[in-house]
Amino acid sequence: MLIIAGFVWAGDATAQSYRFTSVEIEGNQRIEAGTILSFAGIARGETVSAGQLNEAYQRIEASGLFESVAIEPRGNLLRIVVREFPTINRVAFEGNRSINDDDLAGFIESRSRQVFSPTQAERDAAIIAEAYEQNGRVSARVTPRIIRRSDNRVDLVFEIFEGRQSEVNRIGFVGNRAYSDSRLRRVIESKQAGIFRAFVARDTLVEDRLEFDKQLLTDFYQERGYIDFRVTGAIAELARERDAYFVTFNIEEGQQFRFGEITTVSEIDGAEAEDYQATLRIRPGVVYSPTLVENAIARMERLAVQQGLDFLRVEPRIQRNDRDLTLDVEFVLAQGPRIFVERIDIEGNTTTLDRVIRRQFDVVEGDAFNPRQIRQAASRIRALNYFSNVDVNAREGSRPDQVIVDVDVEETTTGSLSFGVSYSTSGGVGILLGLSERNFLGRGQQLTFQVSASTDTANYIVNFVEPSFLGRDVEFSLATSFQETTGESNDFYDSIIGQFRPSLTFPVSDNGRLSLFYLARYGDMDNYFGQFRNDRSTLVREPDGILAKEAAQKGLFSSALGYNYTFDSRRTGLNPNAGVLLSFGQEFAGLGGDQRFIKTTGRLVGQTRVFNEDLLLRASLEGGALHFFGGEESRAIDRFRHQIIRGFEPGGIGPTEGDEHLGGNFYAALKLDAEFPIGLPEEYGITGGAFYDIGAIWDVDTSNAVGPIASEGFKDRHAIGVSIFWQSPFGPLRMNFSRALKKQSGDKTQNFDLTVRSEF
Repeated sequence: MLIIAGFVWAGDATAQSYRFTSVEIEGNQRIEAGTILSFAGIARGETVSAGQLNEAYQRIEASGLFESVAIEPRGNLLRIVVREFPTINRVAFEGNRSINDDDLAGFIESRSRQVFSPTQAERDAAIIAEAYEQNGRVSARVTPRIIRRSDNRVDLVFEIFEGRQSEVNRIGFVGNRAYSDSRLRRVIESKQAGIFRAFVARDTLVEDRLEFDKQLLTDFYQERGYIDFRVTGAIAELARERDAYFVTFNIEEGQQFRFGEITTVSEIDGAEAEDYQATLRIRPGVVYSPTLVENAIARMERLAVQQGLDFLRVEPRIQRNDRDLTLDVEFVLAQGPRIFVERIDIEGNTTTLDRVIRRQFDVVEGDAFNPRQIRQAASRIRALNYFSNVDVNAREGSRPDQVIVDVDVEETTTGSLSFGVSYSTSGGVGILLGLSERNFLGRGQQLTFQVSASTDTANYIVNFVEPSFLGRDVEFSLATSFQETTGESNDFYDSIIGQFRPSLTFPVSDNGRLSLFYLARYGDMDNYFGQFRNDRSTLVREPDGILAKEAAQKGLFSSALGYNYTFDSRRTGLNPNAGVLLSFGQEFAGLGGDQRFIKTTGRLVGQTRVFNEDLLLRASLEGGALHFFGGEESRAIDRFRHQIIRGFEPGGIGPTEGDEHLGGNFYAALKLDAEFPIGLPEEYGITGGAFYDIGAIWDVDTSNAVGPIASEGFKDRHAIGVSIFWQSPFGPLRMNFSRALKKQSGDKTQNFDLTVRSEF
């Protein structure tokens, strides 16, 4: 008799042959006998050898349906005895703390009411261990166990030993000369572990993240002219205790190149090289940047579309000059392939509407296919910050001259909760609470609610923004606000100010945008209750002063048209480390209403990074002017009285009549800021800053005055202070500690303020 179980059979049986007239199958409960016989592959009456019987055993065992298999030839009878794998009664996890049961169950394939498979259980254990490794626990061990139950059922239990988390203890760089380790650590996604590591998910070692870090470093250097830069390796060494990694990036910077000669040639009839050369904004001597080349190509291709040359392609040909470290760029206008966009397929957007994603494309179905435009559309989709992951790829369509653009996105949170705290010596503590959604109902719209309050002030704001009004590159916004103050905030009167401001904003250049708006405003001063005498012990009424007469007026309504022009090169300019912001606007009131005036405001900001980009310097100059017509005069609630410089409260500087702050028709402020590391590890996310502010508010209508007015003319105030910036687990936080260096009698100082923003 030959019994085959496993891979062993008895003695010289391999030389024997068998012919079976019947087959007997035992032990099967769920699996049909015919199914088992088909696995065996032995037909009745067929002559088989012992080797073929072993092959039959191997086939039955390989099916993965049986815990044990035995084949017994008994004369003309073939007896096959099987023991089926049990059914999984339930799947459980023990020992897990950092990853919950629901998440672990989503990783594995074993499920209750399925047939238990040891091979699958081992694979699931390996998957769980890999999940823990991604979580930074490389010493985690997972062991699958089974607990026998009745009716051939088992409980599958994964026993987990999580071990300690292996954090990235140190990130270093070898080969960097132009930029310090601290600067490069701010470029990459991986972070060193710090005291707040419980809130940081980027201080564990993840191989995919290291690969992404390599690309970030490459982009960083190439944007700064280091075209030969490469990462030669990223080494992660595990400490002996297996609880920490030491990551080292080996890099080769190369030399920094600048633009040399910039030319344009045309290989297409109807495309004049001179016209396209005129669109260039690149100048020789500027540090080379692939982004600048890409922007130049985009401008040229837009001109080609305007001229009806749909398939014109701009090919940059670069000539390297190692002697003077320059790159000559020749833009060649060539005929591109005649390929069209068949369709754009979008997947993964569970909340965001398709049209929000589609409008980021400059092309639609049937347009000429341009790979550069597809890449730019992908960048714009990522810039929306609606998605945690965006993949945009093109594949061949139904015909060789067509392509299908696949867009695969993964949604992320788009709401934010803002909380702010401020403190002043006279006004006490104030709080701010805001709720905003930047992808309202998946339409790409922004909706903001904000409430700020203190002991004597309440301010309510509701804003709505439609970024693509009527499907165009036009932003429609509707801003409404209501502010109510009591006499304690300004000492002498109550006020109500309500505003309604719809506007349209559209681009007028690569970096410039123009906003046109209408402003309806209602302002009322009321309940004037006098001012204190010099000893501040007796409250008396001064009905003839400026504030008294302004508060005696009825509420006034103003109706104004206005514009605001903004030019911002801080992110899209030629220098990635420097930029300029210019903002200028005017309001023209008199379109109905009770007031006629022109209000002008302007702001100029310049910033740059120095000392290997470790120090950020920023200078801001701003000012405003208010002029009334027809003998009308401004009121305190019309004049400038906001916080123009730090160190002083809003409305705390400017002209005064006695103890009464009046605001001013003019203001000007110069703010100098610096932000820099303070020696703490980058993983703490804490940096420092310093500022020096100079500003003044002056000029007030004096026909209502009954006494001398202080600071009616230009009287500059100075304040100095330090700031602490913290990329906290709750969002970016800033604390300002201020001290007034130069002030006037009656000024209200503010020594501390704090703001924090949290994402949800």
